Amino acid sequence: MEAGYECKVPEQGDMQMKEVQKQQVQPNASEAKKVGVYICHCGGNISDHVDVEALCERAKLAPGVTVARTNMFMCSDPGQELIIRDLQEGKVDRIVVASCAPSLHETTFRSTLQRAGFNPYLYEHANIREQVSWVHHGQAATDKATALVAAAAAKAGRLEPLEPIRMDAVRHATVIGGGFAGLQAAKDLAARGIAVTVIEKTPFLGGYVAKLDTVSPSNEKASELLSRLAEDVMKHPDITIYNCAQVTGFEGYVGNFKLKVSVGPANGQKEDPLLQSLQSGEKKPGEFVDSFGVVGGPFPQEATDISIETGGIIFATGFKPYQPGLGEYGYGQLPQVVTLPEAIQGLKGGNGSEPVWHWRNRPIRNLAIIHCVGSRQIPGVHEAAEGKTLNEYCSRTCCSASLNFANQIREKYPATRIFDFYRDIRTYGRGQEEIYQLASKNRVLFFRFEADEPPLVDVNGNASDSPLLVTVKDTLTFGEEVQVPVDLVVLAVGMEPSGIQDLVEMMKLPVGEDGFLLEVHPKLRPVELPNAGLLLAGTCQAPMDMGETSNAASAAGVKVSGLLVKGFVELDPFVAEVDLGKCTGTGACVEACLGDGALKLVEVEAEGNLVKKAQVSPAFCLGCGACVAVCPENAINIKGWTLKQYEAMVDAIVSDLAA
Repeated sequence: MEAGYECKVPEQGDMQMKEVQKQQVQPNASEAKKVGVYICHCGGNISDHVDVEALCERAKLAPGVTVARTNMFMCSDPGQELIIRDLQEGKVDRIVVASCAPSLHETTFRSTLQRAGFNPYLYEHANIREQVSWVHHGQAATDKATALVAAAAAKAGRLEPLEPIRMDAVRHATVIGGGFAGLQAAKDLAARGIAVTVIEKTPFLGGYVAKLDTVSPSNEKASELLSRLAEDVMKHPDITIYNCAQVTGFEGYVGNFKLKVSVGPANGQKEDPLLQSLQSGEKKPGEFVDSFGVVGGPFPQEATDISIETGGIIFATGFKPYQPGLGEYGYGQLPQVVTLPEAIQGLKGGNGSEPVWHWRNRPIRNLAIIHCVGSRQIPGVHEAAEGKTLNEYCSRTCCSASLNFANQIREKYPATRIFDFYRDIRTYGRGQEEIYQLASKNRVLFFRFEADEPPLVDVNGNASDSPLLVTVKDTLTFGEEVQVPVDLVVLAVGMEPSGIQDLVEMMKLPVGEDGFLLEVHPKLRPVELPNAGLLLAGTCQAPMDMGETSNAASAAGVKVSGLLVKGFVELDPFVAEVDLGKCTGTGACVEACLGDGALKLVEVEAEGNLVKKAQVSPAFCLGCGACVAVCPENAINIKGWTLKQYEAMVDAIVSDLAA
């Protein structure tokens, strides 16, 4: 049998790859279906446990299969070209790919069929990685893969061309969150001709970035970067900003969402200094700069509700710094123990006119920084606060932020000594390692501790000017116990997801084990949620630095604009379809339906009488099949997953087992 990895990649003229047929090939319904099976080695992920050559030979014997091939990476260009060539040469008209999970590459192979000029839904996927090679070994793996491929081929022989559901889309996007990520996403969307509404729950724009001093490794002022971005956003005529606003209602589908938003009042919070700095002319207390850069009215004293019709939603809800528990490294009990965000606030605006740094008017001659507070927590070693879970992830930005803070102190106030207590130094990103090297040159003294023996912070009982004493077993000196008198302890706290449980429940958003919103796939769909039209931007998804946040926000903006710029969206056609000739209007399907508004009974005229029949609203249908299971007349089916197709799959599995 011809193996894909042994084939030469066809020349451009042979396949005419760049001349995509404008009319899809529609196979003749009366002709026997010709199924092609394409089996992936997955670089050894599959072929290390499944005998793919034996599987290929068996697949060739399945009813309706005319071609069976293997390839080291079927999703690669050469692998896809095998499929295109066989389609265009008339060897096959239905495709089965046996590889990894369909969530990873189903879209890839549907696009392959389109490029060959075929209907993209004449395709079936067999998952022989997650469902076979990752859980079975030896002959059992090959046998199970054979059954799955046989079932997929049997279903493929009954596939019919389908057309996507086209729905009008509102050329408008909503960004939830007015921090750095939200502002960047709004700017990028507006630049692509999409109207944007930004919903920020506080009176302030800029989020956590507005609280920073300088940004590493460029040492630019965070306030300057943020001011330029916010000015671009607020002056853009297609961007509307609602401060003191929260989403309280949600319905609809991609391209046609409806949001209910409660706006105001300011609840006595101070005005946003960023807004004040960007406005021109005199400004009365309580007024704010709106999206057009002009002075608007005061924040409403009573809450008002507004409705927003929008085509896509970007979540830019940000993060919150970890709040140490009472007594954690002395926090909350010893006034000289503070978090890194608090220390950074105290450093802002300092001009270095004195040899030592002052914290709350007290000179800081010796300063300790303790890493990994609220990050990389270990079950059995650390204890979670009441009602919370351990943060077992690395927050990624804490090391660089701590070292950048240390460098600023040493360069502005050279008489302040800094002692850095760390488990591991992790300076992610381009240019970040230089921050660590600079800290060494700035004579920051490092001590390394084990996770199960963290530093002990206590009151200094010696006759020293320093009020605190940090004790640690330093692994850099082979476990020697070291005691360091200090005037201030700074805890490098990690990132935690913002409290958006209301949105999670309202919109049924997926959340990872770490509590952050969970993307579909970190590489293939890194800023998308499973719910079509909902995107992620920045640290609501995971700990990120400003560069990563900006990239993620721009990626989300591009995704949403790509969805909406055409004025319509196309949804997969895998929805319920009613055979009106069989439907008797029992209503059992409506009662079983899991999608709000997907099914209803309507009156139609039949033979001069008004009778009730089931009617499907495709945009709301989940394609779950609950309605199919309860219909007494078998009058309803799911397109692409009909009962006949299921029966063919079961028959193929039974026949394979019997053989």
